Amino acid sequence: MMQPAWLRETASKKRWCDVGAALQAQGRSIDDYPFCVRVMLENVLRSRALHGAERVPDDEIQRLIDWHQHLGRDVALAVSRVVLPDSSGLPLLQDLAALRDALARRGLDPSAVDTLLPVDLIVDHSLQVDHWARPDAIDLNLAREFKRNEERYRFIKWAHQAFQGVRIHPPGSGIIHQIHIERIAEAVTERDHEGSPWWYPEFVLGCDSHTTMINALGVLGWGVGGLDAEAALLGQPYGFPIPEVVGVRLSGTIGRGVVSTDLALLLTERLRSEGVTACALEFFGPAADGLPVAERATLANMCPEYGASCGFFPVDARTLDYLRATGRSADHVARVETYCRAARLFRTPSSAVPRYSRLIDIDVSKACPSLAGPRRPQDRLAIGAVAADFQTRLTAPVEAGGYARPAPSAGTAMQEGAVVLAAITSCTNTANPTAMLTAGLVARRAHQLGLRPPPWVKTSMTPGSRVVGDYLRDAGVLADLEAIGFGIVGHGCTTCGGKSGPLNPGVAEAIEAEGWVTAAVISGNRNFEGRIHKLIRANYIGAPHWVVMFALAGRIDIDLDHEPLGHAKDGQPVYAHDLLPDPSAVQALRPLAERPERFRTIYQQGADRTLWSSLDAPSGARYVWDAQSSYLVEPPFFERSAQAPSIEPEPTIPATTAWTESLGDQILARPLTRRPDPDRIDAARVLVLLDDSVTTDHISPGGEIPLESAAGRYLSTLGVRPSEFNSYVGRRGNYRVMTRAGFANLRLRNQLVPGIEGGHTRQRPEGPVISIFEAAMRNRAAGTPSIVLAGRDYGSGSSRDWAAKCTVLLGIVAVIAESFERIHRANLIAMGVLPLSFEPGDSWRSLGLTGDEHFTIQGISTAIDRGDPVRVHAVSGTTERVFAARPALLTGAERDLMRGGGIPSKVLDLYGVGRASPTRRARAR
Repeated sequence: MMQPAWLRETASKKRWCDVGAALQAQGRSIDDYPFCVRVMLENVLRSRALHGAERVPDDEIQRLIDWHQHLGRDVALAVSRVVLPDSSGLPLLQDLAALRDALARRGLDPSAVDTLLPVDLIVDHSLQVDHWARPDAIDLNLAREFKRNEERYRFIKWAHQAFQGVRIHPPGSGIIHQIHIERIAEAVTERDHEGSPWWYPEFVLGCDSHTTMINALGVLGWGVGGLDAEAALLGQPYGFPIPEVVGVRLSGTIGRGVVSTDLALLLTERLRSEGVTACALEFFGPAADGLPVAERATLANMCPEYGASCGFFPVDARTLDYLRATGRSADHVARVETYCRAARLFRTPSSAVPRYSRLIDIDVSKACPSLAGPRRPQDRLAIGAVAADFQTRLTAPVEAGGYARPAPSAGTAMQEGAVVLAAITSCTNTANPTAMLTAGLVARRAHQLGLRPPPWVKTSMTPGSRVVGDYLRDAGVLADLEAIGFGIVGHGCTTCGGKSGPLNPGVAEAIEAEGWVTAAVISGNRNFEGRIHKLIRANYIGAPHWVVMFALAGRIDIDLDHEPLGHAKDGQPVYAHDLLPDPSAVQALRPLAERPERFRTIYQQGADRTLWSSLDAPSGARYVWDAQSSYLVEPPFFERSAQAPSIEPEPTIPATTAWTESLGDQILARPLTRRPDPDRIDAARVLVLLDDSVTTDHISPGGEIPLESAAGRYLSTLGVRPSEFNSYVGRRGNYRVMTRAGFANLRLRNQLVPGIEGGHTRQRPEGPVISIFEAAMRNRAAGTPSIVLAGRDYGSGSSRDWAAKCTVLLGIVAVIAESFERIHRANLIAMGVLPLSFEPGDSWRSLGLTGDEHFTIQGISTAIDRGDPVRVHAVSGTTERVFAARPALLTGAERDLMRGGGIPSKVLDLYGVGRASPTRRARAR
């Protein structure tokens, strides 16, 4: 068979795809194509060369070549590898274990279920800040983490031996995205195919929305839900709608005293306003050229906050510098440069500007020292404006973003507006030496002047890599950070992901007694309501050195531009500008953070595996589920019929039946079955009525499990003490807990029960306030479908698939919103829940809907097949409102998933489950 003209071979006999040659054959110039589109084109051309036209037909390649004309059409990409945090990685592996069981029960070979791609699982989301401000905090927190999560970690160790290609980075290693960029990512990989070595750019999926941090290294990749990753690991191509590609030109010069975190907050604010949801962004321009990769990483990491699919920086000279600085081999660096230059994937300052869908110009000189808050990362405030904004919100109504509280009273040292938590945390900033060294030098000056945070401020530092503490120690600033309370307490996500642990003694009691609005300041990427700590209402994100400053001040209602943040030991006032280092002092220390031998040594040594190695774990192809476990319960998703989900009509529970947790479990254990009529949903009731910016944290919280919550009450019935509840993240292996956690965020505002926060609802206008879980289970038992009505940006935030899994288990068959975030929309489809968008200009408020109506949705089959709008009838008493809503299905693959009931059904079909004559599959190796 003649090889295509675009298939090349290097002098060393490495094969690679020449996208430029393939385009030239059609009279096109590769210079016109965005670099991220070039990577996608290489991906499909290589798949065609390796697997033939059956896998990648001509029309699919042509769609990408003419990508401007085919936005939203399908393209199937071959995934290079998958990266997982334990928070979503454990549920994914648990699903694979359940799939093996499903096959075994049907007489099929369970070992046929295996991971066919390399997968790295980094255990980083379970560490909590239980101990701080003491030299042994790292060891104590790690020991507590193991004790709290022992059963989960045994399962992960079982999965390591059960599935091929799974590499585990044990607790204490660091944060997934920082380890990814510093160690795992190759940018250009070499793989063998049938005896021939191939070079090609990586395309990576991660089960965490901040996977986009790797875009800073020129690696194309983004976050997906666990179900998409499962399908990829089982050998399925990843279906993706061809995105609008937006060029973001960065120009100007970053001002004095401004760090890349401030620029990231400017980008988040600006790009959110520009509307780049689900777009692929590609950065270029003179300011982009000058940014080191570690600075680019801060901008790319925040990609989910501005809503795009990726924030791509093509490979260039800075990429090569970073690979060398982080200890990659000379051969590795040579491979990346040689291939990218030959394949026209290497950008230089003189490279032609591609033809983008649109251009956005951003002058980086407009960035200023900033925080974002108090509820969303796109709500940027200049440092000097934070205090006034906080004071305004104290008395503003809740619906206007306020707290509706009286003005703060005086008379006590700690009072309203106190900063009670300050954390240097998250890969967003700890992977950035400039940001970390600036914080270290601020700490040095503060220590010299005798400043310390007030006693109510809980302080901590949790870098995403063990490299950070090493270079901070060599720079001589780690001791200063420790002296003012910012000692390293572990290596993991901690506070950024809601594992902040308890507040300082007496603080929680004071907040609850006084009803104070207090504040947290962290160097993370998200400040959604209820995420960081359940008692803290005002949450801000910013650069590490501003975390230190506000910790020293001890309050958020301070104008750091003009007010002193404290007093030196000689009694003189100390202002923020007194602590800020000269940029030259930071740059003088940067070489300490760029020593290749440091990275090689630390990563070769690895994290301390003593506790990990001592864990006994089961072996074998199938996991043995413990019926008494409150952590790991076999998930139900592969026992459903391979049809669209619905509600079983029998038996009915009378409205007077007393509610018990065991009753909830009985209902939850029943399989979801096919709707009687796949073309319509009848007599549905609104379970949750929501406004704009509802995040996946609202839908499936990740932090502390309150005793008074549905999940907390359930765990109590199992005999679990509140001190052992762990977090919602730690309980993701138990679907009974996680379904009760659905829409249970303490700050959720369900408009069916206005004025009440949390996971509450009413089944009818005059009915009592009950938990959303109870209402959902009563609906399921009565055969009543549930739906959700929402506003704009529904499902923003984390890529957690449990936000979709709990949705379907609650019996929700459709969500009607003004707009959806990319990942959550895809996750809903993956679980067979129909996402519907109001017509432009419509909303549940403008249509006069109250949530008390009975809803009938007609024309579903045609809507799925052709994209036509459905017809919705909402009836309340004698009033009927009729409106149209469009299916938020972008590709043929998504339509196929909706018809078939989601990815679990698709996967069952892949292995012959449900076919008339299932055949045994051999284990794929």
